Amino acid sequence: MAVSLEYETELGGVVAGVDEAGRGPLAGGVFAAAVHVPPGLASELLAGAWSGVNDSKRLSEKRREALAGVIKSTPGCVWAVASASPAEIDRLNILNATHLAMRRALERVCEKVPGLCALVDGLPVKGLPCPSRSLVKGDAKSLLVAAASILAKTSRDADCMRLDAEYPGYGFAKHKGYPTKAHLAALEKLGPTPEHRRSFGPVAQATLGL
Repeated sequence: MAVSLEYETELGGVVAGVDEAGRGPLAGGVFAAAVHVPPGLASELLAGAWSGVNDSKRLSEKRREALAGVIKSTPGCVWAVASASPAEIDRLNILNATHLAMRRALERVCEKVPGLCALVDGLPVKGLPCPSRSLVKGDAKSLLVAAASILAKTSRDADCMRLDAEYPGYGFAKHKGYPTKAHLAALEKLGPTPEHRRSFGPVAQATLGL
């Protein structure tokens, strides 16, 4: 399925796409991105430089990284990436922390783009700094949401590389914090790091086992 500007056109006016990455992992923050380009420019990009933009899950790591660079360097594109920390995830729960990350990213774009309306992947999100419309599987339908999914995913992957360097032995560079067999084995052997989400079951069990 190719993304389009159908939903951006339906909203009309000035639109930003919003998406998140990292709800399921046992460690690291949850990331969100917001991406805006003017309507006329968006049509040009869809047919040109952004023609390969799609749901980040449908792209290879190499392709995601390349497209993230294209998106960030596009003249006229206003974007932001934000996150909520593991401590915030434990305090707020993962859903509310995800919404917090989305709000932080969107606030940064709203500061630069007046009159913005957000097209948000998934279910409705309360407390955003501008009017919004939710779109289930929006990252596979909307150009701007797909672009946001790429920035959120690549930013979170980069943070996992930081975790891998800071906490060797856990394999963060490979599993990106998800509960793979290798990650669970490392968690059982080494115990949780300060970047693990204590409110998630496998981490809580490993903590009790120490």
